[in-house]
Amino acid sequence: MRTLIFGARGQLGRDLVEVFAAEGPVAGFDLPELDIADSEQVEASVKAFGPDVLINAAAYTNVEAAEDDAAGAFRANVEGAAVAARAAHSAAIPVVYYSTDYVFGGHKRVPYVEEDAVAPIGVYAQSKADGEVWVRELTKKHFILRTAWLYGPTGNCFPKKILELAGKYPELKVVEDEVGSPTHTRDLAEATLAVVQRAAFGTYHAVNGGKCSRYELAKAVLELAGVSTPIVPCASSEFPAKASRPLYSVLATEKLRRESGYLFKNWKDALVEFMARLV
Repeated sequence: MRTLIFGARGQLGRDLVEVFAAEGPVAGFDLPELDIADSEQVEASVKAFGPDVLINAAAYTNVEAAEDDAAGAFRANVEGAAVAARAAHSAAIPVVYYSTDYVFGGHKRVPYVEEDAVAPIGVYAQSKADGEVWVRELTKKHFILRTAWLYGPTGNCFPKKILELAGKYPELKVVEDEVGSPTHTRDLAEATLAVVQRAAFGTYHAVNGGKCSRYELAKAVLELAGVSTPIVPCASSEFPAKASRPLYSVLATEKLRRESGYLFKNWKDALVEFMARLV
């Protein structure tokens, strides 16, 4: 299988390259050599490599910055999604697009399923929801994978930020009223391979199992690292932000398991593997 990956040097992209390279040749591109919203560049890369699948892991992911840079967020997450999907359709190959738990408003108290109506809050969330629409519109051969609270060893992610802050301050305050599904990039890359190999087109939730609050995740990170910095739970209202975030965004993954055969490990087990990769 020949795989073309956009966003190949990102947090997720690096694991995608490694996982898919075990299945065949991989070509990876990222900024500055390729702009996902530049149709000429994207189409040229598809034509030159001749992939069997196109994975679009290129994205604008800074939720806070997106509030002041809507044009940048929509260019990458909407225009880029459309360009990649159109190029894949022209080449008669499938496209993978990554979306987010933030497309949901957070009003449920049971895990969201794929059929739940989206209710994005904030620029980033809206850009990802709109990107989904364009991918579905432009090609039937699509895999839309909604993920959440993504972390990996090479990214600027929540667990690494907690470790950094714990080394600077005598005590940390972490919100406990935001509950979601922390997800290891390695597991998401493996799940992506599973759905692609089954040609199970459609929209999926792709996250590690279980749920936790930001506070619980931070506490687990420090415990695994053997760091004794105290953590105090607090409300999200104590940390005013430009971007609104859903307070509950746990995602159900039964559909992905049924259609692809891939079973995500529990978030605690995934975190253990992640921490081992940091050593």
